[in-house]
Amino acid sequence: MGKFGFFRNGDDVPDKNRSMKKPKIGIALGSGVARGWAHLGVLKRLGELGYEPDIVAGTSMGALIGGCYAAGTLQQLETFALGLTRRRVFGLLDLTLSGSGLIAGTKLTQLLNKHLGHLKIENLEKEFVGIATELATGHEIWLRQGPLVEAMQASYALPGIFKPINVDGIWLMDGALVNPIPVSVCRAMGARLVIAVNLNTDAFGAGTVIQNIGINGEDDDETATNDTGSSFATTLKQRFFGRNNNPDPGISDVMMAAFNVSQDRLARSRLAGDPPDVMITPRAGQIGIFDFDKAKQSIEIGRDAVDKALPYLEEAVEVLKQHA
Repeated sequence: MGKFGFFRNGDDVPDKNRSMKKPKIGIALGSGVARGWAHLGVLKRLGELGYEPDIVAGTSMGALIGGCYAAGTLQQLETFALGLTRRRVFGLLDLTLSGSGLIAGTKLTQLLNKHLGHLKIENLEKEFVGIATELATGHEIWLRQGPLVEAMQASYALPGIFKPINVDGIWLMDGALVNPIPVSVCRAMGARLVIAVNLNTDAFGAGTVIQNIGINGEDDDETATNDTGSSFATTLKQRFFGRNNNPDPGISDVMMAAFNVSQDRLARSRLAGDPPDVMITPRAGQIGIFDFDKAKQSIEIGRDAVDKALPYLEEAVEVLKQHA
């Protein structure tokens, strides 16, 4: 076992708490890129209702938010998300032609390390598992120990966008390639009641282009100076994200559409074989893949989804209490 103590799918994971007076709740936070902000609303609303998860398993954006939740920094993350504008989002995307990803990820990594760099998964307030995919074999990897930030990076390392992350000599990439909504992980970790959050139930036909980003010096949110540094960088970003006056899809459109199709099919298959006890389905189809500046709307969508699923959650908890 390496510093992360990761497990391949199917490994025996010990249950730390088989005897319980109330259901041990696990939550599987699915992938969804910018739609992942809805996880913030889901987690906060569950806490308000008295259903705080004991176990958090997250894939991709779900791992990022789930890790912050397990670390007790969810409020700080929400404050950051609500402060994002289109230009600030754009400023975090340091595009590069070198390496194995279009986004270097240096700025995002620095931001995460500033707030979470000192944390290890085994020392978090709640049990947390980040899901990643082994590049060489395609195996599903469960990151349960070691540096939290590196586990997050590995889980959201979308192929072609972010470079894979090397952990103990093994290259890891986005966990959504193998387990978009990690219900199975929650069960293996001993959860008696598993809640799944599926962000892609109504994503069909949703746009993925960032519009009016201000790359030519215009921005309707703020007047910060563009620091791309060259016309070449500007051209590359236009090609990557698409442009208002060009009907052709940008590179991100094509890549994300292809990824979403395969991810949706895989999620349906995995959930059919191992369904959660309660499914929460934020209707986030109107949120584009890169609409990170729409956090307020996404968070409200997540809260509303919990309220709609509440009767099923209450029923499940009562049944499990009777059989505890």
